[in-house]
Amino acid sequence: MFFLVLATDKPGMLPVRSEVRPIHGAYLRNPHHPVKVHLGGPTMTTGGDAMNGTLLVVEAQDISAVCDFVADDPYSQAGVFQSVEIRPWAWTLGAPAGAPSDAPSNQSSNPLPKPQSGRGLNQPSGTIAGEVRR
Repeated sequence: MFFLVLATDKPGMLPVRSEVRPIHGAYLRNPHHPVKVHLGGPTMTTGGDAMNGTLLVVEAQDISAVCDFVADDPYSQAGVFQSVEIRPWAWTLGAPAGAPSDAPSNQSSNPLPKPQSGRGLNQPSGTIAGEVRR
């Protein structure tokens, strides 16, 4: 099963993130844990000039394994993250060969609703603040 991990850094953590980054990268590439990282990288500020979070696409048996994996991540251990959101994810576009690609159908005969006023693409929809939760 695939999962999306979206973590947002605490303000002012760029120096810590930069220091821990090589260890974090080695952790993500370690083939000896039960979570396989397929895609990953830092999220960036709106201007694209500084890292401010992490996005990962991982594969694991269940969400509990992903929570443990994120909790043991060197960035988590160093206190870099302000919030972490973990969601099951149906990889449909560009999925690797052999990956399950059938997403549940949420389609109806009605057209897509218009976005609510005041709600833009850059506004968060919901996060788990403070710690990794299951």
